[in-house]
Amino acid sequence: MNWPAWGTLAAVALVAVLIHRLRRRNINFSVITLIALALGIPIGLIAGDHVEYVDPIGKIYLNILLACVAPLILVAIVSSVTSLGSIAKLRSIGLRSVFWLMLSNGLAVVLAMGLGLAFQPGSGVHSKLGGTATDAVQGQVQDFTHVVIGFFPTNVVENFRANDIIPIILIALVLSIAYLSLAERKPEQVRPFRDGAEALKLVIFKAVGYVIQLTPYAIVALTATTVGNSTNLGKQFWSLVGLLALTWVACFLHTFAVNGVVLKVFGRVPALAFFRKIFPAQLTAFTTQSSVGTLPVTTERLTREVGVHPEIAHFTAPLGTTIGMPGCAGIWPVLIAIWGLNAYDIPYGPGDYLRLAVLGVLVSVGTAGLPAAATVAAATVLSAAGLPLEFVAVTIPISTIADMARTMTNVTAAAASATVVARQTGLLDDEIFAGRAEFQEADESPLPGRRVAAEETVALADLTTPITPIADDPSAGARELTNA
Repeated sequence: MNWPAWGTLAAVALVAVLIHRLRRRNINFSVITLIALALGIPIGLIAGDHVEYVDPIGKIYLNILLACVAPLILVAIVSSVTSLGSIAKLRSIGLRSVFWLMLSNGLAVVLAMGLGLAFQPGSGVHSKLGGTATDAVQGQVQDFTHVVIGFFPTNVVENFRANDIIPIILIALVLSIAYLSLAERKPEQVRPFRDGAEALKLVIFKAVGYVIQLTPYAIVALTATTVGNSTNLGKQFWSLVGLLALTWVACFLHTFAVNGVVLKVFGRVPALAFFRKIFPAQLTAFTTQSSVGTLPVTTERLTREVGVHPEIAHFTAPLGTTIGMPGCAGIWPVLIAIWGLNAYDIPYGPGDYLRLAVLGVLVSVGTAGLPAAATVAAATVLSAAGLPLEFVAVTIPISTIADMARTMTNVTAAAASATVVARQTGLLDDEIFAGRAEFQEADESPLPGRRVAAEETVALADLTTPITPIADDPSAGARELTNA
């Protein structure tokens, strides 16, 4: 009998009982998830590598969460875009989303490079190249042309199985645009398509809600497993610990300071209130280490708490799991590169650093929001910059711990970008953000996904004003108001 492993499982079970009792007392969901994280850390520290019976719990939860992603994205985008009534409005949202996601990663690259050059991680190590095998890392390098080709679906079933976000988004957009084109000429014939999409969305959202309620229980197991397995940092122990600490500092600065400024200046929302509202998504990202897996929680918090309209939340947030990714594609590759240059005493000039920064931004397009995505991004950036892949191989032991902060940074950046896009397009509901109104689903409110204030009667014109389509012809807006 593996008594230490059974003891670890028993400890996790006891915490699960405690969480269940706390939930029955209607304690805030964010508080419960934070308690789960706090209790999972000491369990992992005591258990060490005896977490083999706990590990399946977290993996099962993550698998179920990932299973929700593809249908969630498809029905959410189809439902949201078909309610737009204008391809021009869709184009505006898409371009703004890509801009803010890429800008977020650009700021992360600048931040990481500034911190790396200021603190010089890896100095004094004096390692020699060739001491670490790079076979596993070699296979992680992505060719940019293959990444671009992968944006386009070839097998719908395979794209859904692999949770290929951009192909799924393209499939949803093609279906939605086809509906919009037909709705202008044959509205009655295609109305069942929109009604079916709305009904399917409600069912899937309800199912996803059940999964989200399991989050605190899974966080205990995920945290204990991550902490228990992260005890061997290799011969460059203290240097790698320093790199890990600097990575966490960079991720937390980007998550709260950089995004806080962006939200305040361009989103015109109080940053602290925003962070409180999306905290469950941040914590889920922190423990699952999957931006894609966190997506159901992210979109739920954006629509119900922040007040981002579903058509933005269900478009920009999924896009942010594969474009931008400041933690995995910006901060991590840059800091690994600077650490390796110092640890292996390799000279590097200003022009080389500029090329590294540009590559860090470009590689963020197509980075998968899954665990170990940062290794792929770092290997691709360093390979393109002509740097040894041994830098990546040596830092693999700390990658799991670093991924907790990196994923939280990715998810927060996507949520902040969605909020800014919603503000710029008039689709951010300040009443929901302030807590004076509640988000209501399509079957509960006059317009799909819009709120109704409890204390006052809101005119239909007031509800439709902020989502008036950017029309190509003067009659388009009138047609949409009539349809609504």
